[in-house]
Formats: sequence, C-alpha cells, structure tokens
Amino acid sequence: MSATPAGRTGPGSLLRRRLGGVVAVVAVLAACAAPAPPVASGSEAVGYRNPVFEPILADPSVVRADDGTFYAYGTEDDWGDGEGSRVVPVVRSTDLVTWEYVGEAFADQPRWHNGFVWAPDVVRVGGAYHLYYSLSVWGDANPGIGVATSPDPAGPFTDHGALLTSREVGVENSIDPQVVVDDGARYLLWGSFHGIYGVRLSADGLSLAGNKFQIAGDGFEAPYVVVRDGVYWFFGSLGSCCEGALSTYRVAVGRAERLQGPYLGRDGTDLREGLGTPLLRSGAGFVGPGHPAVVRDDHGGDWLLYHAIEPRQPYVDSGANRRVLMLDPLVWTDGWPSVAGGQPGDGRQPPPRLDPRPLSRPAFEVHE
Repeated sequence: MSATPAGRTGPGSLLRRRLGGVVAVVAVLAACAAPAPPVASGSEAVGYRNPVFEPILADPSVVRADDGTFYAYGTEDDWGDGEGSRVVPVVRSTDLVTWEYVGEAFADQPRWHNGFVWAPDVVRVGGAYHLYYSLSVWGDANPGIGVATSPDPAGPFTDHGALLTSREVGVENSIDPQVVVDDGARYLLWGSFHGIYGVRLSADGLSLAGNKFQIAGDGFEAPYVVVRDGVYWFFGSLGSCCEGALSTYRVAVGRAERLQGPYLGRDGTDLREGLGTPLLRSGAGFVGPGHPAVVRDDHGGDWLLYHAIEPRQPYVDSGANRRVLMLDPLVWTDGWPSVAGGQPGDGRQPPPRLDPRPLSRPAFEVHE
C-alpha cells in the first residue's frame, strides 16, 4: 500500500475531489453564475476559442469511428440543468472543435458496486467499442474498474461488470483506467495518488491476464500513454482537480523506451520517484487543467483534449465543478511535447486539420 501524499487524507477525500461535487456544495452556490446550456461552442472560419464544449465534460476520453467522427466521453455529473446526473455523457464532433451532445453511454447504472461512474476510457476492439470506467461511492475503501461493450460508439453500452477492485489487485484507490495496445497485446493502465500501474488484459479485453507493474509514483493520477516514433509518452495529472477556482490540477510528462518503463522526466528522474516534466498548468482564463487525452488530426498535428475550470464560473447549480472541455495543439520541441505558454489556450487559434472523410485512419492512433 502506498503512503498518502502530503496534503492528502486518503482515498475517501480523493474520491470526493474526483467526483467534483456531484452533491451540491451549498455554501458556494450563491457566488456561482447561472449554468450555461449543454451546447457546443467553437469553430469559426478564423479559428476557435476554448472551451469547445460546456458546461461539463470532465476526465475526457476520445475515440474515432470509421466515418471519421470523434466521440468523447466524460465523468458522471449533474450539469445543473434539471436533468439529473448523466451516466457517462457522450458528445461527438467531426472537427474536434464543435461538439454535439449525444446522450448517455449507459441506459442503466452499472450495479456490481454502488457508486458513481467516472473517468471512462473507450477503445475500439475489432468492430466493437470497449468502455472502461471507474465505479465508487464517496469514502469508498474499495473502488474498482469495470468494462462495458457496444457495437456503436454512441452506445448504449452493455456492462460486463468488474474488471478489478482495489482490494483484489492490491492498489488503493484503483480508478482512472486507460487501455493501450503494445505489440499486439492490450494493457490496462490505472491509478490515483497511490501509484500508477499496468497489467496485461486477455485477448477479448474483459479480464486480467498478467501481473501488475508500476510505472509512476504517488504524485500522479489519470495515466495516459501514447507511442510516438517508438517512444512511450506518459501524461499524468497532479494536484487537486475539483476545488473550483482554487483547483491545482496540472499535467506532467515522462518518456520510456518500453510500455513497462522506466518513465523518466527531462531531468532523468524516474516518475516512480519524481513528478515528471511540467506540460500544462493553470492560467489567467482557466485553472485546474488535467486528465488529458491525445489525438492526431489528418495532417499529422497532435492535440490535447482535457478539462479545466473558468474561475469566473467555477460551479453549476448542482454544486458540481464546471469542468469544461478544452482543446489545445500539442507541439513537439526538441523531442518533447509542449503547449503554448504551458497554459490553457485563452485566445483564438487555428483548428485541427481534418478531412471530411479520411481515406485511411490517421497515422497516429492513441489506442490501436
């Protein structure tokens, strides 16, 4: 069992912070502006501005369908519009900028454990889509990760139950799944402030098929690994995601020669011991940026899709943190990824370059 990092009080507090205020935070509501409607915002002929979707799409994952459409999935949240909690909201886009709300990934809440569903990761497996998700209640000492499948990226997804629980796998606060493919095998990565771990999955992706290994230390959560030119890049989130305008969430990176690591920051420090190389931090217009996904456009441009909070409107009427969906170009300088200014984009910028109907899949696929 990993020690709780300084300034944290264990998995119960972590889970409360991760859920971002699913239950109303009455003390702050009077100071909050009215929630914006759940509509897309975005692309214009001269470019786009953040956020690209609001009011909430937290902990985003993204996958691309065969017709070129992108689907993004977020944590269960009450958007403060009178519709109640959305169990894994799904949005879609043809340009990564203008997003349309589709509905919920689940027709019924998964029941193998009591709790909320959050931090989904969706991957294509053959002709189907697999959704890996966290499930827990507040103060839960045994959160876990489940898996569901659907032939349609919009859902609904059929739940297959638990893939692992914290007690079964021996990792406290086992949440935040991501699935990557390495040399034809599928691996699950996961973890939240008690070490980041990986394990091989069965061929069908519905069970574990190996022993766990550690790739990063207690400072991180929300692992996201991509491969670029034979190098494995780890994107991890640090700090507090869900304290409104006071959120300290941020993103750091490391690199490795193999999926199992070791992952090193630019200074050579192992991420199991250090906090990596800073990539993205709070700015004047948006704070608490984190839990990113990475996607490539049709002309070789890489993009970071993540959530952040606008300090002027940090909550919705339900009390949930107003974690809007953000998009910024990921630029590679001297072999390392960077975001302009190291902060969320707060001005107009050119959109991704995407073909209406790509003749082939992008050269850079996060998951396959």
